[in-house]
Parts: sequence; structure tokens; C-alpha cells
Amino acid sequence: MKLFGTAKINEKGNLSIGGVDTIELAKEFKTPLYVMDQELIETTIDKMKEAFQSSRFKTRIAYAGKAFLTTGMIKLVESKGLDLDVVSGGELYTAHKAGFPMKRVHLHGNNKLVNEIEMAVEYGIDTIVVDNEDEIAKIEKVCKEKGKKQAVLVRIDPGIEAHTHHYIKTSGLTSKFGISLFQENLIDIVKRLNDSPYIEFKGFHTHIGSQIFQSAFFIFALDEIFKYLDRLKKELGIVVHTVNMGGGFGVYYKNGDDPKPIEEVLSEIITYTEAMEIKYQIGFKELCIEPGRSIVGNAGTTLYEVGGIKETVGGKTYVFIDGGMSDNIRTALYQAEYEAGVVNKMEDTDTRDVTLAGKLCESGDIIIQNGKLPKSTKVGDIVVVGTTGAYCYTMSSHYNRMVTPGVVFVKDGKAKVAVRRESYEDLLRNDEIFEL
Repeated sequence: MKLFGTAKINEKGNLSIGGVDTIELAKEFKTPLYVMDQELIETTIDKMKEAFQSSRFKTRIAYAGKAFLTTGMIKLVESKGLDLDVVSGGELYTAHKAGFPMKRVHLHGNNKLVNEIEMAVEYGIDTIVVDNEDEIAKIEKVCKEKGKKQAVLVRIDPGIEAHTHHYIKTSGLTSKFGISLFQENLIDIVKRLNDSPYIEFKGFHTHIGSQIFQSAFFIFALDEIFKYLDRLKKELGIVVHTVNMGGGFGVYYKNGDDPKPIEEVLSEIITYTEAMEIKYQIGFKELCIEPGRSIVGNAGTTLYEVGGIKETVGGKTYVFIDGGMSDNIRTALYQAEYEAGVVNKMEDTDTRDVTLAGKLCESGDIIIQNGKLPKSTKVGDIVVVGTTGAYCYTMSSHYNRMVTPGVVFVKDGKAKVAVRRESYEDLLRNDEIFEL
């Protein structure tokens, strides 16, 4: 299992993260437990900020909250000077209650509810990303009623299909997200936005997919976008100042993954955008990105306790853990792959093939389908699964009335609770007993 950030084997032979022994973490906070390496998150952000700079235009980095969002994470993002990308009223409300500056918030979503638009306009957020024509009338109506003007970007689909699982492709001519760059009436939509008294049209947003290892896909998308910006200026005299390239930067999950260092990818995007700005001379002023997974993915690990080991007649070995698809649905959802280890046997190379399975009542409740763990793995051992910082806690559920695990941030030998572990009483909080 590959280790990241501050993760290392300590003098006791146990895995430690942020200077904290994972055996002690499991004892104190119980399992399953999400563990976030705070130092790794901070250093990753610093690398991104250093690489994503240009002398020719302004740059902005917005953390994509859908990857992992808690009030504590929001405060960390704020302290690092990043913007924040939210995709729902719940995420927006969380940011608001955490005291995040609303002028650094961007709202996404392919079906924004009227009350979500009302919240965004009332809070005074920086940008709403328009996904479809129907949203324009909703935004105009809300702004008219509130006497405000709202800045927007239009999410476009440049037709670039990055080589990822089809569930996490967000571009292509049949995507549910955005308006195709090749749609005939896109130019009319842009003109309508540009002429609206209630909307400030700033530019375009795109997001071509997730887990993208090659920077070439971003380059292809930029090429198509700048051609269109040139057309807008020549045909309508509309100058687009801002382009947001979204996120999707790939991270390591398993042996064979070979993502390019994020700072190299961002430097290449900057270099190419500068070349486009020089080539077209259209008044371009700002390039933005929205990384999420690439900030928190490798910084997160999940701890589980082994509850049983089963050898099937068919020759398959199951290692059962005390969590499962309720705390990590990614394997069941789109066949995600992970690496795992036993925290006090990380250097044990005498391994066997196992399937790491959860305790929920579903055959598909699998965390790792074809993994390896030490042959000495036994009931009571603590198993660690790496790279669970993104899309695990945020996609967790109460299926089978499972409680949501706690989340701790570790740094400098200390563990801080970011989300307390739920109790059984929490599960009943919203239940109502009614007369039959």
C-alpha cells in the first residue's frame, strides 16, 4: 500500500498519520473512522497556488466542496485563500454558517432550485454557473425581485471525452451537464445573458471529467474554448474575460496509476493559456480551476476493524470489516479500486489475495474486490484503506441504519474531531411516530 504525506511506520511498527498512531486513533474514536492528513492538504494547496500563476492574467483556485465538505474543511480552505465551489443549497448553507466569505463562492448544479438561487443571490456569492437555458429566467426573476445583479458563467461542453469511467465523464455530446459548444443557439444564449439588466455575463465554465491523468485533455478543451471566444468577439463584439476549467485532476488509488504531479499539470495549463491569450488578443483576463479530489483524495484514509474471515468453497477469501458501502460507495457505484493494509503489519510481504467486504446486506457491498492483505490478518486487526479523502464521507449513507463514522484531522501528533461519530439516537432524530 502506497503511503502519502505524513503517513509512515512508527517505532512501534504501526502506521501513523500526522504523528498519531492509527491503533490509538481506532481505540479513541472507534471504527470505521475517516482520518484526514491536514499537513498534506495544506502542502498540496500550496503547490497548486505556486504553480497556477501567470503574469498575463489573473488566476483563481476554488476548492470543489463536493469532494469533502465540513465546516472545519471550509475554515482550512478560507485560511489558504482559496475560493469555494458548492453545488447545492446544503453546501452553500454550510459555507455561510462557517463564515466563509460569500464573494469567494461559486454555485454549480444542473438543476438549481429556485430557493437555492434565492440563497445565492441573497448571500451575495461571486458567481452562479448557468447550466441550461431554463436557469436564466429563474436567475433574472430572483434578481429582479431582490433588486440585485448576479455574475454568471455559462457551463459549456467542448465535446472532449476524457478516458475515465462513463459515470464520471462530464463532457461529451450527450452529457447531462452544460450546453454543447456546438449547439446552434448557444450564441443566442450568450447574447441574451450579455444583454440582461439582471445578469453580468463573465465567461465560460467547463469540466471534462474526473480522474484525468493526461494534461492533453485540458489543452484540447482550451483550444476549442478559445476558438469560440474569438468567434464571439468577431461576430457579436462580446469580450469574454473569464474561463473556468473546472477540476478532474487524477490521483493515485492503486498500483498502475501514474498521475503527473499536479504542479506540472497546472503549469502546462498556464503555459498553453498564455499562448492562447497572445494568439487571439481578445481581452481575456482570468483563468480559474476547481480541484477537489486532487486536494483531499490522498490525504484521507479509512480505518476499519476486522470482524471475520471466510474461506468459500469456490476458493474466495473474504475479510469482513465493520463498515462498507455506507461509508464508501465508490466501489459499488463505479468499480473504484483501492489499496489496503493492516496498520500493525504494513511491512509484512507474506500476503494473500482477499476481497475486502462490508457488513451491509448487499452482495455488492465490497470495498476492494481483488486486494492483498497479510496471511496473518486476524479478527480484531485494524485495516486501513488509502485515498478515501474524496467522495467517501460526502457520499455516505444510513443504509441498514448504519451510523456515519467520525472524521478526524491529524497534524503534529494531535487529532482534532472534524465530525463526531453518530450515535443510534442520531439516527432517530428526524423520525416521527404516528398513529396507525
